[in-house]
Amino acid sequence: MFENVIKHYPDFPKPGIDFIDVLPFLQDKEAFRQAVNEIDRLSTAPNMATVEARGFLFGAPLLSVSEHVKTLVPFRKKGKLPHAEGDLVRVEIEKEYGSDELFYRLSDFAACEATGDYIDITLFDDLLATGGTVKGIVDSLQQQTIDGKKIRIKEFIFLVELPALGGRKLLEGVAPVHALMRLEGVE
Repeated sequence: MFENVIKHYPDFPKPGIDFIDVLPFLQDKEAFRQAVNEIDRLSTAPNMATVEARGFLFGAPLLSVSEHVKTLVPFRKKGKLPHAEGDLVRVEIEKEYGSDELFYRLSDFAACEATGDYIDITLFDDLLATGGTVKGIVDSLQQQTIDGKKIRIKEFIFLVELPALGGRKLLEGVAPVHALMRLEGVE
């Protein structure tokens, strides 16, 4: 559906990686609108967690157009989130081209809408490859209790999935996995 919008950059950021660029959505108003509407249709939680920076571009509009998404929780790189003492949580992640780390604030989850004993979230990212980024986030969130509430992931949504890299297998036991497009044979 959106395959003609994205661009491929072979051997970026290192040899052997086929970088999938979703930023061309920002040059196609109708494709962007359709993508945001499809993300909204697939999400069921009142809270969305998303990974910098491309995830913010597609998640933030939901705060204006969605009837049910009420909050957006950012996951950011080191040094990007101002925080109070004890509020910042570090997440180790494994990407297809190396390890990295992301951070989130407990106070952002405390500000989320809760349902009973749970803070339900949709976890959105632009790309599902090996699943290492999202798996690291899941492992960290499942350890948290915020104001007596557990964080529950209702679904994962991705703009693009690279099925050949197997990331879906890491996540399916946690919650349903949705992708707006699957690029078969791309690694």
